[in-house]
Amino acid sequence: MSTLEKALPKPGIELYSGKYFLACGFGGIIACGPTHTAVTPLDLVKCRRQVDPNLYKSNIGAWKSIYKAEGIRGVFFGWSPTFVGYCCQGGGKYGFYEVFKYLYGDKLFPNMNRTAIFLGASASAEFLADIALCPFEAVKVRMQTTLPPFANTLREGMSKIIKEEGYAGLYKGLYPLWGRQIPYTMVKFATFETTVDRIYKYLGKPKASYNGLQQTGVSFLGGYIAGIGCAVISHPADVMVSKLNSDRKAGEGAGQAMSRIYGNIGFKGLWNGLPVRILMIGTLTAFQWLIYDSFKVALGLPTTGGH
Repeated sequence: MSTLEKALPKPGIELYSGKYFLACGFGGIIACGPTHTAVTPLDLVKCRRQVDPNLYKSNIGAWKSIYKAEGIRGVFFGWSPTFVGYCCQGGGKYGFYEVFKYLYGDKLFPNMNRTAIFLGASASAEFLADIALCPFEAVKVRMQTTLPPFANTLREGMSKIIKEEGYAGLYKGLYPLWGRQIPYTMVKFATFETTVDRIYKYLGKPKASYNGLQQTGVSFLGGYIAGIGCAVISHPADVMVSKLNSDRKAGEGAGQAMSRIYGNIGFKGLWNGLPVRILMIGTLTAFQWLIYDSFKVALGLPTTGGH
């Protein structure tokens, strides 16, 4: 038995068993759904400023304007598709990441560079997770970026899209969503794992010498650092997803639409809303890793990274 296994309470779940992967998936649900919903006010303003940079003069001014006109409900507008979508995406992302990391790293390519394993596992997991997220992201973006709103609830928004465009309308943003989320998740997981490992090396003691609370503190710090990188690398695709869902013309192909939109906004326009997204994603990613690893510790499982 390793020193790390001795330092943790005896798990009721066997590592790398079906129950283990399901537990990791559930940990991803509770890490992603509530945290993404909590930052809906940031996401709302970010999306609207991406679509129309002249709509508000500042983020603070935007929240004041929205709150004055619509109250707290307006500030959190779009929370329902956000919550459902990111519960689905979080469960798939974290659960499948653990599956693919074990499959690639322990079974198929045991001698491969660990960073390559992290990148491959996270890309594979996000590819699947985005298929679950895409319909809810389509509804969320349309709700948040159209004035007056395209719909006021998740049910209304999904029904309108299906009625007007068929089920294909829910997936018209899938390719740019992959373009945004896959690089984002690759950076999120690989940077997190590498950062956590370096933090423990900097501290000068093995991970097993720290208790569960201290280990989750390292997870929080590593998560914030990883989140900053995530925000920067995925931001142009995030802008394009918002634009496509709000400004794609009927019958227009994805490539044609992206070319037209880029012609309108230019390279500079791809970076609209970046500062607020860094704040949002950095905080979001840090709390997701904190919640996820705290959940694992509560089950007697080792935290992610550093081993």
